[in-house]
Amino acid sequence: MASADPPLDAEARLEAALGLSTRAPARRILVIVNPYATTVSDRLKHLIVYALRGRYQVEAIDTERRGHATELCREAAREGYDVVVAFGGDGTVNEAANGLAGSDVPLTCLPGGRANVYCRLLGIPADIVDATEHLLSMADAWRARAVDLGRVGERLFTFAAGTGLDASVVERVDAHPRLKARLGEYYYAWVASATFTRRYLIAPPRLELLIGSERIPGVTAIVQNAAAYTYFGERPVQMAPGAALDSGDLAGLVLRRTSPLSIPTIAWRALAGRVTRHRQIHGFSGARALRVRTLDERTLPLQVDGDYIGEVDEVGFEVVPGGLTVVS
Repeated sequence: MASADPPLDAEARLEAALGLSTRAPARRILVIVNPYATTVSDRLKHLIVYALRGRYQVEAIDTERRGHATELCREAAREGYDVVVAFGGDGTVNEAANGLAGSDVPLTCLPGGRANVYCRLLGIPADIVDATEHLLSMADAWRARAVDLGRVGERLFTFAAGTGLDASVVERVDAHPRLKARLGEYYYAWVASATFTRRYLIAPPRLELLIGSERIPGVTAIVQNAAAYTYFGERPVQMAPGAALDSGDLAGLVLRRTSPLSIPTIAWRALAGRVTRHRQIHGFSGARALRVRTLDERTLPLQVDGDYIGEVDEVGFEVVPGGLTVVS
């Protein structure tokens, strides 16, 4: 006599009744959480993980130190996760990208910082509830694609890096995380004005940007591999038109000299998308590699995706075409 079929559990019976029994297995995702990011809390993390488990197999890990997200992502790439979700600010996203670059495991993100530049560049909503719903909807419209990265020295960046004034501003802002979280872009603006007045108005550090045989002297250099440098509220700040996440090249600018009117006039043009028309700005695009070096033996501050990472005498920038896989 034939043996009886094993009884179906309630979930399997319901799937069969609704015609869902052939549904593909849920994708396995790793959520990397920066618990110190501006808008992240334990309660919010648990709610998001609970929601995501409706469509995915979810594991969540908190970062414990600088560079931890990179280590976690390298391990995730070896274990073959279907996607890694960076839940934090642009610094968390940067570390995750450095860990996943060159692998087949894609990256996506949830906004947990103040600006969330990379989330917006990928088309992910800046509101955490909308972004979570967006991630849930991706389960039915999974479209992985390759995007470019930039490299400065040994560090990869996802949208922008810079030396000079902007890096000095980032250094001071990072030193006061509570004010950064509470005041956001207005604190950046105040620090930029104060830093410019104290360090860059009189005898600022001098640098030189080299593209091929062209030498461009100045006091600040910004390099981008994406369209937006940052956001002021909902408005993108366009510093270096010409680069895109899949353009295969870099764009940027050099601030040649400083004067008391430089900051307000450059800021206004940046918000209007016309900063490269400023007479003290030298813009460039279509570059695949370039170098920046000091001209007066003073070291230059360096920032990567909005994180201050130290001082350099000379550093090279290059584009890494298709260096990262993303889903959004």
